[in-house]
Amino acid sequence: MPILLPYAGIVLLVGPSNSGKTTLLKRMIEKEEILPSEVISSDDFRIMVSDIDFIDWRDRAKDEADTLMDEYQTISGEAFSMMDAVIEARCRLNKLTIIDATNLHPDDRKRYIMIADKHHVPVQAIVLDTPEEVLLARDEGREHPRGKRRIKQQCQTFKREMRYLKKEGYASVYTIKETENLEISRGTNPLEKDIGHGIDIIGDIHGCYQELILLLEKLGYHKNQGGLYLHPQGRKFVSVGDVMSRGPESLKTMLFFLEHVQQDAAYMIDSNHGWKIARWLDGRSVTLKHGDEKVEEEFNKYEEEYGSEKAAETKQVLKEFLLHASSHYVFTKNGVQTVICVHAGIRDAFIGKQSEVISDFCRYGDNDGFDESGKPVRKDWYIAHKKSTLIVWGHDPKPQPLLINNTINIDQGAVFGGALTAFRYPEREVISVQASEDHSGDDDSPLKEWERNRLNPPNIRKFIEGYSVLTERMGEIKVQSDMVKPAIDKISHFTIPLEQLIYIPPTMSPTPSPSSADNYLEHPREAIDYYRSNGIQTMIAEKKHMGSRAILFLFRDKEASKKYTGIESLGVIHTRTGRRFFDVKTEEQLVLRINQDLRESGYFEKYETDYVLLDAEIMPWNLKAKELISSQYAHVAENAILDRTMLKEKIEKAVPEHADLKGWLEEYELKLENARTFQQVFQKYCWDIEDMDSIQIAPFHVLAHSGQAFFDKPHTWHMEKNQEFAKCSSLFVETEYKVITDEASEEEVIKWWEDITSEGHEGIVIKPEFFIARNKGKLLQPAIKVRGRKYLNIIYGMDYLLPKNLERLKNRNTGKKQKLALREFSLGIEGIQRYVKGESIERVHECVLGTLAMESDPVDPRL
Repeated sequence: MPILLPYAGIVLLVGPSNSGKTTLLKRMIEKEEILPSEVISSDDFRIMVSDIDFIDWRDRAKDEADTLMDEYQTISGEAFSMMDAVIEARCRLNKLTIIDATNLHPDDRKRYIMIADKHHVPVQAIVLDTPEEVLLARDEGREHPRGKRRIKQQCQTFKREMRYLKKEGYASVYTIKETENLEISRGTNPLEKDIGHGIDIIGDIHGCYQELILLLEKLGYHKNQGGLYLHPQGRKFVSVGDVMSRGPESLKTMLFFLEHVQQDAAYMIDSNHGWKIARWLDGRSVTLKHGDEKVEEEFNKYEEEYGSEKAAETKQVLKEFLLHASSHYVFTKNGVQTVICVHAGIRDAFIGKQSEVISDFCRYGDNDGFDESGKPVRKDWYIAHKKSTLIVWGHDPKPQPLLINNTINIDQGAVFGGALTAFRYPEREVISVQASEDHSGDDDSPLKEWERNRLNPPNIRKFIEGYSVLTERMGEIKVQSDMVKPAIDKISHFTIPLEQLIYIPPTMSPTPSPSSADNYLEHPREAIDYYRSNGIQTMIAEKKHMGSRAILFLFRDKEASKKYTGIESLGVIHTRTGRRFFDVKTEEQLVLRINQDLRESGYFEKYETDYVLLDAEIMPWNLKAKELISSQYAHVAENAILDRTMLKEKIEKAVPEHADLKGWLEEYELKLENARTFQQVFQKYCWDIEDMDSIQIAPFHVLAHSGQAFFDKPHTWHMEKNQEFAKCSSLFVETEYKVITDEASEEEVIKWWEDITSEGHEGIVIKPEFFIARNKGKLLQPAIKVRGRKYLNIIYGMDYLLPKNLERLKNRNTGKKQKLALREFSLGIEGIQRYVKGESIERVHECVLGTLAMESDPVDPRL
């Protein structure tokens, strides 16, 4: 008789002592049909807990026999308790466990059935029906016989209980008379699939057949002569369910997937609409609504066209197809689980398992009743996802793919006029096609509800334990929990309102390598060489203002601000840590002045925009650094000049009599000059702020207008916009810049840098021609700062150019700073793009919070 063991779960061997259970298991282990670790023996656990192999109370006085019986029962109780703990652990891990015990009593078997149900694994029974005479003969040959009386009692129990065994809830029951010629095979997990040459996971289709075909073609699939869509590289496509209902061509879409799944060209997962349609096709009493009624209408037309017999045949085939769809799939790469595909959600403990409870959760997600309109109140099940395995799901339409806690929602509401999305794995790329129209006819679609709730505050629980952001530029960026918590604290107490905080500018890296020139730590040559070595021939060199970085979010009027932020304001100006740059009163006056200037120049009308988002530098430096200057720089400079002057004077007096002090004198003359340079450098960027006209703003990036971001523009365009703003308002100032195209222009820039830095200016920023630059798919630094020799006095100390100090500084490691700059750059771009597309504050906030969190990562602040 062939026996198919389950992939995982509990197998109960049922039979009296001596029926051959242990012998059968030993033979299965020898043939490598099972692993020794998969066998759990009650005898082994009795020895484990008590060191006793066997207790024989036969031929004992009654008082002795009773005591020994009590001892045996106590040992058995402890053994089975430990045994059950091991079995439960194996069930949690989705392992196979074969229980080597008699399992004659219904309470014993019920306990294991309950454990299996609790952990959503199957339970199987293998019944060894061995004749009583054989059992008795075998018992006589044992080292520790059980005795005829005990064997006969077990046989009576066995015969009585076996009549009810099949009603106890086993996935399968095998009854065998002898164990000699058994054929044992192992089942594989039907939920596990190898990714093969790659998979393309497609979000909720809902009968949008034309969009499905467009998406497959965009993914590179081609229709063969048999009508199948196949990929030249052998990839397969996967539906996360809900291929039907709501949309215009549900029947066509269902038949399309039926054919492709049957031909092993695709996979399809069970879903809430799929399950309802399956039960309707099975003749069960279900109410077709929420777009399911359209499926019935299509079948009625199908029957009119092809006849009742063909319609009945099609219904039967589709019913079987939908009823047997898997609750989820576990895709493996090189034998390792890496991607879970599910319709509405899954708990970590459910992954790779099957049960009615799991199927329901996978179809509907985690719901908390219904709202007043009868719609389910969905709970954020993905917050509890802790595993590294990626979960790809749909069911809950979002305007853009939503990546949280290593789960990604790819239902972009195609049937509601959104997009049909595919997630490519292992590439982790998102590919979408826009829906041709809103096919649902629903006046209150999820996408419209999303728009209404766009400004709702984010759920902090989604972020507090760490999360991931799916960015277009760098793919998935992980934000660790230890960095998130201090960032959340900053946002909770110190930053401007979340609705206005849509962008945090990235940190900027210095040159990847120190200057090869003597007496220089930084030099433009290394920055230019970095871009040239990465295939960038045209660069922009911009003068770096010595001020404080600021973001200006400026609106046409208060009504526009109310529309986009929910706050009546003309705008806000904040620092690169999200704090308000000025006090509220000063900010209101400054923003009003800028607003009047921009309106008078016709800026908002000219560009048909409700707002402008600017990345800028605000001078003077002492606007934000006043406390730093007075408590640190001024104090240090004054004391250094005083101390070094006094020491220099003392050495000067001693030199005539001690010629050997001349070298020391020269050293302190240099150090005194360094101290004076230090003082001059920071003073150059500080001036009295008498009124608003004392403030200068140098915008160097126009990040966005309403409905449009400007990351596709070259930096020359941004510099032209800088000049335009300077003409609009006297508060704005122009930024000098030069273009590098060849050796001559390179030398011109270097000479320019040398000239301005010798006067004490901070330096320049060198950028690739375009805002976003890549080389062979690798994202390049968006900008590299090159600071002057004098300015670096206030960064590394007034004596940093002394040979030993400079040698040490040239060994500084900028690698971490560069990685941080790229991650923050990608998060910033992603957040603005999401905002421009009208996504929720929560979606934008995860990018802003991510950048703030990155800033808590310890990196040398002097870089």
